[in-house]
Amino acid sequence: MTAPAAPLRLGFAGTPLFAATHLRALLDSRHRVAAVYTQPDRPAGRGRQLAVSPVKELALARGIEVRQPQSLKDPKVQEELAALALDLLVVVAYGLILPPAVLALPRLGCVNVHASLLPRWRGAAPVQRALAAGDAASGITLMQMDAGLDTGAILAMADCPITSADTGGSLLDRLAALGPPLLLETLDGLAAGNLKPHPQDNSQATYAAKIDKQEAAIDWRDSALTIDRKVRAFNPVPVAHAGLKGVAMRVWAGAVSAYSGGAAAGTVLSADQSGIVVACGEGAYRILELQLEGRKRMEVAAMLNSRADQFAPGAMFD
Repeated sequence: MTAPAAPLRLGFAGTPLFAATHLRALLDSRHRVAAVYTQPDRPAGRGRQLAVSPVKELALARGIEVRQPQSLKDPKVQEELAALALDLLVVVAYGLILPPAVLALPRLGCVNVHASLLPRWRGAAPVQRALAAGDAASGITLMQMDAGLDTGAILAMADCPITSADTGGSLLDRLAALGPPLLLETLDGLAAGNLKPHPQDNSQATYAAKIDKQEAAIDWRDSALTIDRKVRAFNPVPVAHAGLKGVAMRVWAGAVSAYSGGAAAGTVLSADQSGIVVACGEGAYRILELQLEGRKRMEVAAMLNSRADQFAPGAMFD
């Protein structure tokens, strides 16, 4: 039996919970994480208090050095990174650009964990874009980073089916469970020198642009299927929203409902314990969970106990 290659000396760059899940797997592995890079603390919540990223919180709890530069383009930051003498830098949803000078520093370069089946959905929001587009599957891609936007050679991939009930949150959770084992397997392959990266087919590339909150506004002239995909894609962030009689509300959950009548898009067709049914450009959408502005999210069945008049048949959503 061949002995495993020597453990790798790693750096890690990431920020959200998805990244922290991968960092935890590295910290529990035979490889050594020398330092962690994460974005600077940002104001969050109603009090706008500085919030620590999940990656920073985990690293500090495990006694790992944390670095939070504003940019990796600073020559001093690059010198400090070079001094770590890394075999490899693992990057997961970091949020900062790695310039060519940084990509060249580790002995084996930089590897990115990306939440899509590249070259589909390069960019910042691959999970939401896959759901909104109605893709049948998503996945995890391990990529050797280059100077382009998610254009590097592919080291490994794993598929993840998308169900009709998936939200952005549920799909990301499944991908977060899929990524760490694939990452550890890939690191062992890189350490042993037996991985053969293959280039992406650029002709098949699509771009997953960062989500703009305005995109989450529901246009009832769209088909019910399009609206359903949007609601699921933008749950839990930024959450699809609509307005009715001057009241803003978030739509957390719903389902496509059969309808072939001629009511104008946005018309409330019915409102009862089974949901609020709204006419769409094609079909109808049954709202199952709502959040009125300044209120908690609620199932429609409970909300109608006190607000049935607001959603009476014939009312028009904006």
